[in-house]
Amino acid sequence: MTQKRLRLEKSALATRWLRVGRVGLVPLLLTGFASPALHAEDELPSIAESNSETRVYYENDTRVRGKDATGNRVGLSKFRNTIKAEHKRDLGNGWAFKGIFRGTYDGVYDINDKEYGKNAGGPINMTETSGFSYLVTGPTFGGPADGLIPGSTPTSAPYGGAAVELIPGVNLFPATMNGPLTAFDSASNPNQGLQHLGQRWNTAYQGGAGFGGVDIAVPVRPCDVDNRGCADFGGYGDLSSNGLKAPEFNGRMDFIREFYAQKTWDLDNGKQFNVKVGKQQVVWGRSDLFRVLDVINPMDYSRNSIYDEFEDIRIPMWILQGNYRMGASESLSERNLQVVWNFDQFRANNLGQCGTPNAVLDASCFFRASKNLWDNGGTVGNLAPAGELGLAPPLSPIGGVAVTIPSHLAGIRNVDMPDWKLKNTQLGARFEGVTSDGTIAFSLNALAGRSQMPSLHAIRPAALAFDMVFPRTSVLGGSMDFNIEALNTTVRLEGALSHGEEFVDTLESSLYSKHKVWRSVIGLDRASQIDWINPDRTTLISAQFFWQHINGFQETSVPGLNNGLPGMVKQGTVGWKDNHLFTLLISAQYMQDRLNPQLIFARDIQARANVIQPHVTFLYTDKLKFKVGANYKWTTSTQDRYSFADGRGLTGTLSPTGQPPGAPVDGGVGGLEALGRFKAGLIGTAVKEDEIFFNMQYQF
Repeated sequence: MTQKRLRLEKSALATRWLRVGRVGLVPLLLTGFASPALHAEDELPSIAESNSETRVYYENDTRVRGKDATGNRVGLSKFRNTIKAEHKRDLGNGWAFKGIFRGTYDGVYDINDKEYGKNAGGPINMTETSGFSYLVTGPTFGGPADGLIPGSTPTSAPYGGAAVELIPGVNLFPATMNGPLTAFDSASNPNQGLQHLGQRWNTAYQGGAGFGGVDIAVPVRPCDVDNRGCADFGGYGDLSSNGLKAPEFNGRMDFIREFYAQKTWDLDNGKQFNVKVGKQQVVWGRSDLFRVLDVINPMDYSRNSIYDEFEDIRIPMWILQGNYRMGASESLSERNLQVVWNFDQFRANNLGQCGTPNAVLDASCFFRASKNLWDNGGTVGNLAPAGELGLAPPLSPIGGVAVTIPSHLAGIRNVDMPDWKLKNTQLGARFEGVTSDGTIAFSLNALAGRSQMPSLHAIRPAALAFDMVFPRTSVLGGSMDFNIEALNTTVRLEGALSHGEEFVDTLESSLYSKHKVWRSVIGLDRASQIDWINPDRTTLISAQFFWQHINGFQETSVPGLNNGLPGMVKQGTVGWKDNHLFTLLISAQYMQDRLNPQLIFARDIQARANVIQPHVTFLYTDKLKFKVGANYKWTTSTQDRYSFADGRGLTGTLSPTGQPPGAPVDGGVGGLEALGRFKAGLIGTAVKEDEIFFNMQYQF
């Protein structure tokens, strides 16, 4: 068998062209792309060690950020210290055990608590552009101004102090609506520990303005300090200070990274059967940076967004895995059938708690702000023009009124986390093969389970009141690897069609719609001789092209108010019908491979957002390694590109039954908040999170 054929079979049935040292990058999280781990052990195992082996590692990761969208200098964003122990042992009778245990302490919540800890946030003023921040005594709003509401300015009103307050049974009928409405209470919902939703990335908040868009307050302190808006959104969203500092020590025992036993039986005709059971990671995909097929384990983006190696942020699950290695046939030189049953209780992707450095897409802040609105009410800035609220003409005819609303009127009511039931477990199967000449390795994959990303369902037609659910989904797809010898290039292909995914849809009264989604990637890897980089060693160049298509996507534009100004407002499915991303990795080696500089670039073409990350890894000894680098993000478009209908035109919010049948779903009011984040994607919403970093790892 040729060396090339051996390598292809290993690619098909083992490590999927894994490369040491790559870090993942970026794109649309809620529209479907996510990032795989890079070093997971996915080969058909034959562990039969004669004795045990234990390794212990220490790692420090320190990161510092620049200014956020408000102009505030963030400073230290991570001071993470990690201890990891790996243990392998022969259990006898052909059984073998492997365990990986990890504990983390992130000191940023103690050292920089004004940004991310108990002292984060503060009192805020909500945007008020209609003129109602002026206190008036006349019979109608918009009369002569007698002065300002205490603490307000001509363009803002303090949280809880808006001139317009909806009071159940007084100026808001009825007094019950999906539960008893309770008037706003400043004692239980004070103006402290708050930030504006989106101020981490929305440049409209530079100088504290935020004109035009809907303005929602979000609590940002740990949940033992401030429990407003705290809920379990899928393993995050209700964590205390200690839970944020040491996230692995929780009820799901996440300090156990791997804990499994396995055994291989030799069968007739050279066939083998392997069983692997326990807490583990199962890697299906062949792409290096983003997941297409590799969707069995959820991902923990709270650890360091997508900038850690993904074997470190994949969430291990309790899984039973069986592999039947069938050997050669007339047309194939190798065949393997794998069945995977994830019998663990459902886990969602961890998007990071609001108030922490890695709240990717700022999505968890949207969730926490919405949950707080439902539980406690609050002030919403620029809620709607005065005419839509039935008020007299304001000082500004197109300005938005800041309105204080009661509880149980808008926001997230319930989070429907799936209980452990047989029907809520995950079942998948994969067939792998290598052609008889050893030139092509391929797989066919199928998986059924639940979406690891949440969906919001309106509880009243066309109203900003939701339940969060995790819908059932299924995935069918395949992958292929082959070489183009004339170009000295390895080609990786991967594609998957998912069924049942749900997206926010402002043209539907339920405010969501189901879709089939196609995702694919073409990867090209080449070791090139580039003398000006290194005349003595080849340089690895790896490019990937991703495509996502949402079937049944609908979008329209209607005249209305866009960011507070007359214009066209986009409505429909949030996201992009066709989204394309490009990534490039350049990696070189020096000093007998001890010095490894890398440059990673990614572009989200539809969002026109970019990130570049240069870094250098230095292997000082076999046990001590250092890495230093930075990442910088920018866009080639204004944030108006992400503007979308934001729900302020959903008059069903103030109705006990929602919008009547046949009524318009949305009246055509839009802006960057709150749905623009899902068009900006993972790069666009992190555009103000540039950072430098230093990493040190030592093996004892």
